[in-house]
Amino acid sequence: MTGRPTALVTGASSGIGAAAAHVLGAAGYDLVLVARRADRLATVATQLRDAGVGVEALPADLATTGGLERVVDRVATGPVDLLVSNAGASAYRPLAEFDAAEVENLWRLNATAHITLAHAALPSMLNKGSGGIITVASLLAFSAGIDMGFPRTLYVAAKSAVVAFTRSLALELRDTAVTATVVCPGLVDTEWSEGANRGDPRAMPAQDVVDAMWTAHRRGEALCVPGIDDPTLIRHWEQHEPALLQAGNHAQLANRYRNSGP
Repeated sequence: MTGRPTALVTGASSGIGAAAAHVLGAAGYDLVLVARRADRLATVATQLRDAGVGVEALPADLATTGGLERVVDRVATGPVDLLVSNAGASAYRPLAEFDAAEVENLWRLNATAHITLAHAALPSMLNKGSGGIITVASLLAFSAGIDMGFPRTLYVAAKSAVVAFTRSLALELRDTAVTATVVCPGLVDTEWSEGANRGDPRAMPAQDVVDAMWTAHRRGEALCVPGIDDPTLIRHWEQHEPALLQAGNHAQLANRYRNSGP
């Protein structure tokens, strides 16, 4: 590794993670690349080294306790100037069809890992007075009340948690030089979910998602939706949050809940 800043990217063996690694390498970062598939990770690492980028490959499965601990230890030893927490897996089955171990592992991968890695990276960033945390969630985080035609409770819950976590963290960090951005793509043309989106005309190339991510990070945007061109749509959604909070936060029981019977 060189004296350049370092970015740690999870889920770096393909798709959004691999595209992010190439963009960050070209932008002047050395890289710590994390993925569970060591052979695919080695291929990406070789491509980047051939381009003159300093690369450390760290095979780890973030769905497991040991894998997450391994990456946390690496983050804690530093330096990590930018965290791109991208690893995840689809979980499009009814909740009752998962066994307890699957629920635990998928939640760890899709939600806990983002929070745990950010927590590990923040102290050194705050001490240096610079840095950034990027999490990758999903547009499905906003779909909890919509019938999409397929079951996705566990996945939506995890991605909603990542959105709430990152947006809250961005507010927490607003008086510092460290930023937090959550990226919420729709369908992406990658191997995700066994390549289910391949060929779908609505699916965005991974490179475009990363271009949006990188632009949003440099602008200091807390929420990035790569497919939305009109920022007023996001502002309109954000403006409803305080109204709901203020309307519901008082001591008087709402009339619609009074005398409702047994």
